[in-house]
Amino acid sequence: MRILVVEDEPDIASFLKKGLEENGYEVMLAYDGEIALRLAMNDPFDMILLDIILPKINGIEVCKKLRQEIGFTNPIIMLTALGSTDDIVDGLNTGADDYLVKPIKFRELLARVNAQSRRLDN
Repeated sequence: MRILVVEDEPDIASFLKKGLEENGYEVMLAYDGEIALRLAMNDPFDMILLDIILPKINGIEVCKKLRQEIGFTNPIIMLTALGSTDDIVDGLNTGADDYLVKPIKFRELLARVNAQSRRLDN
């Protein structure tokens, strides 16, 4: 399973990549919204983990473009520091399948990734 991690903080991005790869996932990183969209248009990903506060294009806009313009139908999980009810509702209403507020617990993220991947298998 191929996962695109869109995270502008290099330490967090490498932590996520290492942990996911250790659990059998193939991971590619993007550090801003423009690169994420370019990669998603040219590469088949099974899932996207998406920060909201990103350089160039924020995660909400990336999610909208992925769903509406690119037609990406696979799971998108938002990982962000924005944790108000309005933020969560906006993220989910934009097209995210799940939403986790930072700081995340990796085991919880992995369980959510696994749950979304089970849906893909069905």
